[in-house]
Amino acid sequence: MTHTNCPRCGGRLARDNDSGRCAPCQAAERARMSAPPAVPASFWEHEPVRQALASRHLGRVIRAYRCHPYHGRSALPQTVVAGWLGITQAQLSRVENGPPVVHLDRLAHWAQVLRIPLEHLWFAALGHTHSAVGAINISPMSHAQVSEADQGRRALLAGIAAVAAGAGLVGGRGLVQPRRIGSADVARLNAVLELYRSVDYECGGGLLYGEVARFAESVYRMLDWSHPAGLTPRLVAAVAAARQLAGWTALDAGRHGDAQRHFAAGERAALTAGDVLLAAMIRYSQAKQLQHLRHNRDALATLQLAQAQLGSRATPTIKALLWGAEAASIAALGDHQAATTALGKASDQFERISNEREPDWLGFYDRGELLAQYGRVYRDKARQDRRYAREAVRWVQDAIAAFGPANVRSTVLNEVGLCSALFLADEPEEALAVGARVIEQARAMSSKRVTDRVVNLRRDLARHLELSEVAEFERRLCIEAAAAK
Repeated sequence: MTHTNCPRCGGRLARDNDSGRCAPCQAAERARMSAPPAVPASFWEHEPVRQALASRHLGRVIRAYRCHPYHGRSALPQTVVAGWLGITQAQLSRVENGPPVVHLDRLAHWAQVLRIPLEHLWFAALGHTHSAVGAINISPMSHAQVSEADQGRRALLAGIAAVAAGAGLVGGRGLVQPRRIGSADVARLNAVLELYRSVDYECGGGLLYGEVARFAESVYRMLDWSHPAGLTPRLVAAVAAARQLAGWTALDAGRHGDAQRHFAAGERAALTAGDVLLAAMIRYSQAKQLQHLRHNRDALATLQLAQAQLGSRATPTIKALLWGAEAASIAALGDHQAATTALGKASDQFERISNEREPDWLGFYDRGELLAQYGRVYRDKARQDRRYAREAVRWVQDAIAAFGPANVRSTVLNEVGLCSALFLADEPEEALAVGARVIEQARAMSSKRVTDRVVNLRRDLARHLELSEVAEFERRLCIEAAAAK
């Protein structure tokens, strides 16, 4: 290779080409924003990459990956690679320059996203493989492992409750003596909510709802406590956020009446605080409940009301969130052209997101969430026209790859979607492999919403029931449905 050859394909560069790559490779480069390129085996033999791998520091590996001459004379921007990994640019900078990452799930997920060959890894991949369908393979958990995981989660929840009690936010029975509160108390309240959210992403609302509901009720009583007048909007907004999370965990636990009650209280509090973004987020949560119950016209009306109330105060993240959800309901109602248009609007807004200008509680919304809505829309399109089935598979695969390792429930929900898409694409063998896995994953989570989605797989396998394996899988789903009641 000389400076007159393209480092990507080896082709000769024109004399006036100062980009470092030939035209075909520049065209391929334009696709890099959505996913990492497929690199040759020699890529991993580049000396800086070899040294980074030998150091057993994935951050250094990522930096060497970004700076590889395969990508041209300019290194890949951190913002691009961070988007692939489902983190922010600032987080990637800390990963590259800080101590080695030791969280095995995160190591395995990032290695999979970058397609690092298994022979170059210094850690066990915990069942994560570079599978043909792009799914994350997770070994089934035994009943003993599930029980052990539940015990660990309960211990974690007890720890969070102890933190809340130590901060004077709740007592042993949910009651604490009224006192004068200040801005530090509101900060602690929001910090406890963030801890609960992290547990919700990982294990679902079934185990969490009781604790969060108790916390939300306790926080609501704090409105009657003495506090500076200037603190009222922040305190009321924190109360609204607690109610939203209580409603969301109730929805995930299948307690729909409780969810509606918390959402209604949270919306009133958010509007009282003048926090229209939080009010829109609560309406989005209400719409997700309606979608789950297949009341898509009501869900669409709820989302459109949220858009109207926001007006000019909407941020790119909340716009993308609402447009993506609208697309899902529109597709479920059969208007696939309008659904595709709504997806385009969601994508346009997503590209404008600047995390520094968005509320922290919107940090969950990432590329994986956007791609998941594409998967939902294209599955609905495939149910009417099988030609869209392969696209549905691809969108869901991309969503799964984009989710971070902490977002366990979203990954499982999209693996359920992948199973449906594979049945629609007439790939029953692959669908069965994914389906068997998601049944085990659902058992390991305390999410009624996940279980309901697994049971609903029955609607997309009908054309393959002549296969004995598919018929057996349907019988297994019926058993799961009976157990879930």
